[in-house]
Amino acid sequence: MDARFLGIAELTEVPSVAVVVDVMRAFTVAAWAFARGAERIVLAESLDEALALKSRHPGWVALKDGPPAPGFDTVNSPGMLRSIGLGGRTVVQKTTAGTVGALAVKDASLVLCASFVVAEATARLLREREPDRVTFVVTGEDGRADEDLACAQYIARRTTETATDATEYLSRAGDSRAATELTEGIREGVHPDDVALCLELDRFPFAMVATAEDGLMVLRPHAG
Repeated sequence: MDARFLGIAELTEVPSVAVVVDVMRAFTVAAWAFARGAERIVLAESLDEALALKSRHPGWVALKDGPPAPGFDTVNSPGMLRSIGLGGRTVVQKTTAGTVGALAVKDASLVLCASFVVAEATARLLREREPDRVTFVVTGEDGRADEDLACAQYIARRTTETATDATEYLSRAGDSRAATELTEGIREGVHPDDVALCLELDRFPFAMVATAEDGLMVLRPHAG
């Protein structure tokens, strides 16, 4: 498998298979939403679109990066989301990096959204599909976020070498700029457990697949 690691701005063509990585925190939050019972997650292109969807569907749950805001039910924090019951509900998610990265590759034949909490399930799905080339989209910090790159590299290696040790990759993520900013409260809308929850390897047994549904980019869990 030929693995490429690109930032969002470096995507010059539509990849066949894309794995969009946002460890801290979009796709850790997404995994928690499914674990809390969400049926699907709509990846919104903008805050205005998220609010418009919420307005048309009052029963949907809208979340965003940063501090709480009118119209949104919660924020992009796994520590906060883990106590919310989402049984059968649709979640609308808009974040700074993760949702942007997924929408940037929406025309790929297979789009997976990933973080450490679903790493093995993601690698397992790639092993099943056996693609010749996989583009890993490193969403944070214009493609330089080490927590996202470390996770992408781990999944890529795990796809071809199932005995790969995660210690080094998790350590890099724990030492990343994002982890520091979350721990020190530089970013808003943060729970004290967020970093630890983002570093829980293989917490959940499903991968997350994004597809187009009725003009929206929709994420659903995929159990292997």
